[in-house]
Amino acid sequence: MIEATDFRDAMSLLTTAVNVVTTEGVSGVHGFTASAVCSVTDTPPTLLVCMNQTSRSHGHFIENKTLSVNVLGAHHESISNAFASKLNSEERFKQGSWTRLATGAPILEDALVSFDCEIEQVQEVGTHSVFMCRVVAVKQTKQHRGQEESLVYFNRAYSRVGQAEIA
Repeated sequence: MIEATDFRDAMSLLTTAVNVVTTEGVSGVHGFTASAVCSVTDTPPTLLVCMNQTSRSHGHFIENKTLSVNVLGAHHESISNAFASKLNSEERFKQGSWTRLATGAPILEDALVSFDCEIEQVQEVGTHSVFMCRVVAVKQTKQHRGQEESLVYFNRAYSRVGQAEIA
């Protein structure tokens, strides 16, 4: 039997992209920082997003049935920290500039890329819910100053990958 702490220690060595996942709808506007996001298929375009069921915004995502995945650049560390903190939703969304696409879920204007999605299925697995999300719109941002570094999480710390153009 693998102990939970041993599994978490091992998983800390799996480098993951850092994302802010947001929703807006009848249940209000909410968001959280997530690393458990991946592509499922391109036909139809589908993402998988995992969320802890004890998260205070979990029920809001279930009720709104929409979400956006905002892939963070290296310069977004403070936004990641805000959405992972105990700040309330209003305080979180004061970080960064936000817009909307098809579903109305907030889109970070300068995210590397944003995926606007409808939640089609929810499966409970242990402590988490797995959202199967159909992508209905995509917004890719051209980075300013040639900066195209992605914010990633590795060994319980932020890192950067990609290339920054040297001026």
